[in-house]
Amino acid sequence: IQMYHYGNFSQDFLWGVSSSAYQIEGGWNAEGKGPSVWDTFTQKPGSEIPEDVNGNVACDSYNRLDEDLYMLQALKVKSYRFSLSWSRVFPNGRRESMNQKGVDYYNRLINGLLARKITPMVTIYHWDLPQALQDIGGWQNVEMVDIFNDYCDFCFATFGDRVKFWMTMNDPQGLAWQGYGTGQIPPNIKEPGTAPYQVAHNLIKAHATAYHTYDDKYRASQRGMVSIALKADWVEPKDINVPRDLVAADRAMQFHVGWFAHPIFKNGDYPEALKAQVLVKSELQGLSQSRLPSFTEEEKNLIKGTADMFCVNHYTTRLVTHITGLLSPHSYQNDWDFTEEQDSGSPATAIKNQRAVSWGLRRLLNWIMEEYGDPEIYITDNGGATTAKTSWDDIDRVFFYKTYINEALKAYELDGVLLKGYTATSLMDSFEWLNGYTVGYGFYHVDFTDPNRPRTPKLSFEIRCLQTHHKMTNKKKSL
Repeated sequence: IQMYHYGNFSQDFLWGVSSSAYQIEGGWNAEGKGPSVWDTFTQKPGSEIPEDVNGNVACDSYNRLDEDLYMLQALKVKSYRFSLSWSRVFPNGRRESMNQKGVDYYNRLINGLLARKITPMVTIYHWDLPQALQDIGGWQNVEMVDIFNDYCDFCFATFGDRVKFWMTMNDPQGLAWQGYGTGQIPPNIKEPGTAPYQVAHNLIKAHATAYHTYDDKYRASQRGMVSIALKADWVEPKDINVPRDLVAADRAMQFHVGWFAHPIFKNGDYPEALKAQVLVKSELQGLSQSRLPSFTEEEKNLIKGTADMFCVNHYTTRLVTHITGLLSPHSYQNDWDFTEEQDSGSPATAIKNQRAVSWGLRRLLNWIMEEYGDPEIYITDNGGATTAKTSWDDIDRVFFYKTYINEALKAYELDGVLLKGYTATSLMDSFEWLNGYTVGYGFYHVDFTDPNRPRTPKLSFEIRCLQTHHKMTNKKKSL
């Protein structure tokens, strides 16, 4: 039985909600914006997104900024995590194409947040690569390291006087594997044995280079923090009495999280378990070298320590069993030598592989604390999806947050994890990637059939506001 823990987070704990540009903005070709890989993908018929929908209008946040700001104010959040649309700022991905109207939009958003005493948490790149950059090979092209750095440099210079919390990119592991391995998401490349490793290699170098740019040019005057938002679901051995399953669970964490976190937070290099595993598979496949690229000593020094805090996106916990993976075809997934399954005893959500397994969050936070030297941690995404038909009564989500936040509180108060903030996914229902508009994570329901995109607060919103009001009145009494 999960025990409920009563306690408190600190007064300066950063409570917030999140969104991302392609999921909410719409205005896909408005006022000089260039196409992104998601625009290209969703515009094609047969994208396998339910009902062939796209983000052309989405929540229409590009035209409804004041509504978004009002909703955030009503939620009484301390922070708002959003992303910049790279092709709205640089339509062809490069500085010479700079689009002032796009820059103006983000300036209005940032200024509107600060006027309401809401901290902007900015993701510079959230999956929506400008199509013009994919046309030169996207993240398989090492030139992207410098191109991305120039984009980050512009963002720091333009918004950094007001933005103090930066994430260079969101869920690079998902992008590398689903974008370049399985091809499920844009740019829809299916090279599972080599491309994910090659792409990850370039993403890590790009992040590190941008971090140093902030360090060298902006930190002294702007005094902000820079990190990268890593997806980190927890994995548990299916049978704790099977030693190989215990080892497989650790390997799973290294393949999913350590792939990016180990170089950035530890020693500038990939985890030993990952290197050994891919090397052995590559040798058995008759290759002369590992499919996992190597960093030079100079690159390791560049990468090591390039994050000021640990930003974690967490959705579920899975159970892991050791297997001997296939040698053919060459594939990142076949390199794992484990299988994953859902914890069937936990409540389902509207997304089939995201069961609500709240106890996994506490274990994950403790693992990050132990594995990466006790960093300050911000949960930058956590939420449970309900079906889009749920316009008001999302009691399942209320229960999701109650249990997950309580596990975070246990990690914070009982285990001594340096947890500094919690960001709920998401402000409102939006375009949920490959799920289209069939599921929603929002505190606000959005009617996507109405051109005005009306937003309606859900039960989760009402409860959030009641809790905030209760805390405020209690504080007044104690004063």
